[in-house]
Amino acid sequence: MSYPLLTIAKGKEHSIQRKHPWVFSGALASDTSELQDGDLVCLTTKKQQILGIGHYQHATIAVRMLSFDYETIDQAFYERRLANAYQLRLRIGLLHANNNIFRLCHGEGDQLPGLIIDFYNGVAVIQCHSYGMYRQVALIAAALQAVIGKDLKAIYHKSSDTLPKREEITDGYLFGEVAVPHLALENGVKYNIDWINGQKTGFFIDQRENRALLGKYAQGKKVLNTFCYSGGFSLQALQHGATLVHSLDSSKKAIALTDANVELNAFDELHASIVDDAMDYMKNLAEDYDIIVLDPPAFAKHRDKRHQAIQGYKRLNAHAIRQIKPGGLIFTFSCSQVVDTLLFTNTVIAAAIEAGRSCRILNQLHQPADHPIQAFHPEGAYLKGLVIQID
Repeated sequence: MSYPLLTIAKGKEHSIQRKHPWVFSGALASDTSELQDGDLVCLTTKKQQILGIGHYQHATIAVRMLSFDYETIDQAFYERRLANAYQLRLRIGLLHANNNIFRLCHGEGDQLPGLIIDFYNGVAVIQCHSYGMYRQVALIAAALQAVIGKDLKAIYHKSSDTLPKREEITDGYLFGEVAVPHLALENGVKYNIDWINGQKTGFFIDQRENRALLGKYAQGKKVLNTFCYSGGFSLQALQHGATLVHSLDSSKKAIALTDANVELNAFDELHASIVDDAMDYMKNLAEDYDIIVLDPPAFAKHRDKRHQAIQGYKRLNAHAIRQIKPGGLIFTFSCSQVVDTLLFTNTVIAAAIEAGRSCRILNQLHQPADHPIQAFHPEGAYLKGLVIQID
């Protein structure tokens, strides 16, 4: 199969040769006006040296590289990449009697930029972040069936929230069909997963290991979980012997998800839900909590909003630091990609200084192994967190 050739401007080929998967529009020396979003293209240097194959899109990130060689992008290609990704998850022990929730494909981290696949007890939920992946979703679904086999119950495609021209995107089942909510397990805790009506693909898998760490600290403790969504941190705390857990979210829909999951695991007597704005609620806590979890949505998705995000993180953490009981722990996170680990850490330290309390960092946290970071794509590191103790 032959693909349209795009020439890279002189001097702009070096990042591709270092296997960075993003090619920005300013690096292209060819006319792209005839190309359609999602077209497969072959990149070359001015001297006609082939740099690889990728998906084109009329956007700042103009090409997402699928291969740094010349090869056919067909079902067999996706089978090879997805088999590699799936086997990694099996090797690191993410599919067993007490856990059947994991991210099966993490975009650039699995050499399939623009493609997210989450796995919930036999159901694969595909989310495309590029038109190239969207246009090849049927091939991807067929490749998933070949790779997973009889252990795959259904495939659901959900990209209307992640791509422009969303009115043109149709979500739905590509293989099989399973009623939602669908029961799945994370580290022994039961969850009702609803990929049709829930946020993202239905669950925030990237906090799995950090929820497990909270469980180790939670025995005999009183816990406040802010921005709780479906209650992941709350349930791990209850599973590991917390004496009281309060889950807080401004969304009544999120609180309903949390309450349903708490009831599913029979933890009702030790749990209460609060519908409120976390920033306001944190200013004057009525309870002496031993542990507070701060896991807000991204405060900044673009670099021009970074300063505003930093101020938000500082205020939120300062409120928690002022209110936590002496010796208490705060699990604090940022999923804003434009806020790196050092900047986030310095922001939390600045919040402790503002609050006038001594602070020790016990753990530095990040995304788990099923959200791998491609070594040549450091931008893939987005989740960062700290466990701090306040004296």
